[in-house]
Amino acid sequence: MSFANLKSKRQGKSSRSYVTSTDSFRESHSTTISEAVHSSDPKQSNPDNASIVYQDIPNNVEMRVLSVAGRGLFAKNSIKAGSVIISLRPHSFALASQYLDSHCSACAAAPNSGLLRCTGCRTVWYCNATCQKNDWLLHRLECSALVNWAKSAPSKSLSVPSDAVRCLGRILWQKERKGFDSSWSKEIDALQSHRHSLQPRVVENNTHLAHSLVRYLGLSSPGELSKFDISSAGDLTDLISRFVTNTFALTSPSLTPVGVSVSPLVALFNHSCDPDAVIVFPRSSQNSAEEPRMQVIALRDISPYEEILTSYVDTTLPRSLRQAALQETYDFICQCKLCHDDKKVDPRESIWCPKSCGGMCSAPSDESKIFQCAKCHTVVPAPESIADALRIGQEALEKASSIQVTNYVKALQLTTNIIPILVSAGLTPSCHPLLALTGLHKTLLLSSFSEDMSQELLDETIRTAAKHYAGLSTLLLDGHPVRAVALAELGKLLAVDEPSPATSLAANVAFPPTGPPRLKAAYETLVRARNEVMIGFGRDNDGGELGRNIRETLVSLEKELGVWTQGIHNTLQNLSKSMKMNNN
Repeated sequence: MSFANLKSKRQGKSSRSYVTSTDSFRESHSTTISEAVHSSDPKQSNPDNASIVYQDIPNNVEMRVLSVAGRGLFAKNSIKAGSVIISLRPHSFALASQYLDSHCSACAAAPNSGLLRCTGCRTVWYCNATCQKNDWLLHRLECSALVNWAKSAPSKSLSVPSDAVRCLGRILWQKERKGFDSSWSKEIDALQSHRHSLQPRVVENNTHLAHSLVRYLGLSSPGELSKFDISSAGDLTDLISRFVTNTFALTSPSLTPVGVSVSPLVALFNHSCDPDAVIVFPRSSQNSAEEPRMQVIALRDISPYEEILTSYVDTTLPRSLRQAALQETYDFICQCKLCHDDKKVDPRESIWCPKSCGGMCSAPSDESKIFQCAKCHTVVPAPESIADALRIGQEALEKASSIQVTNYVKALQLTTNIIPILVSAGLTPSCHPLLALTGLHKTLLLSSFSEDMSQELLDETIRTAAKHYAGLSTLLLDGHPVRAVALAELGKLLAVDEPSPATSLAANVAFPPTGPPRLKAAYETLVRARNEVMIGFGRDNDGGELGRNIRETLVSLEKELGVWTQGIHNTLQNLSKSMKMNNN
């Protein structure tokens, strides 16, 4: 549910739900490397064809080829945190099936109303006639493909091909139209393929994707792909491998994944689990023809000749899960500092000191050998019970995540029951899977607002949002977009009208507060959120759509707080006049 509409919901007005957990945000980026390696050697130069293949490299960035890490992008000059390093429209993108009727297929916007449906395929929608016209060169081919696919679909649920199939179709149509020797096509062909080292499960998925693509294009066999410059099974396998390995999540300004996208230039960024840059779609332009706009934003200050690194995986995950994901999808083992720092307790795998000294201990795992507090060295008793809680928590997370859309009530029961078990086991708020479960619990509570708008539910959601942000702030840099969005969610929840606000002084001591203190807490939280959003979504963008939304909310809160202040002032004046009249 849109936070902007939560107040309307309280007043009995309907609103469309689109708020989801920021934990669902996964940076599904590409790689051309076997290991992540940092380099600060200014003597290394770009390959000869860099300026030919990648025409859109900005002046402050250069490409180099490293002996171990392969191609990578480096800063030529100092880059400040919050700076937009690269801003471009993806080579290709496609909305996920569930968002086709709520988002524009040309610019990926999500207007509250007024979308126009294509009368041909009756599958895709557009903001207006301009967006439809901008997309027509591709959609005229896509339109008939969607119609033919729907005719042969075995069921209504399969009447629309996946976003991966549709995005691949668009790539091939664009290559054919632009020419196979064009810079656009050469950039696609230069993407890294891992077809010779794919895991069995990945091979099976890629094979299914290849068959679906042939069917979607209306071909009877892979041999007919020669019109798209694909002359062998190896060429088709390379195409699929390049796509799967180099796909980015297309996200909303609040980081909800709404589809897939491909950008060969952005794919050149190498990986680190402790990145200095992040990829977002902030919707910074008012021109729909320029959207969706993919931007690479600096998370911290980057020095000249320093490599610009993004993360291909969720960096809140523990090392073992990050490494497994990187190995399976990208075929490399990360060598970044975060993955090889065994000198301190990782907050992603931590429990509180059993003596409550304020220190942390490493959570029991296959990788951990010593379980004692890093501060007072107290040994953790019964680590087996904690290991059991971690296992149960991971199973619950997987189960609840898989059913959150089809049965959110059951998923909510799971998170409600399991989170207290993990807390009682001593897990810190940043520890996996407690952090992920807390974020999912927040999302499920928000889903409950459509049926229950009670004070109790709102306050529980606020407390859960606060715990989620606390966990994220331990792991992520100040201004990281995931952290910024979580703080913005907390602030906007605090700003929601209370159904029956408490008036006692005791109630104002607890969290969340009520009445004017609650509005003040909302205002202060959103000011902090805006500062973080300005980094994670770009200072030049004014924080993108989310930054603009926060600014509008702050203006509204300032007025509301002014009304409270003026109301108290008037009450005191009336009371003073009344007392004077009584005395007379």
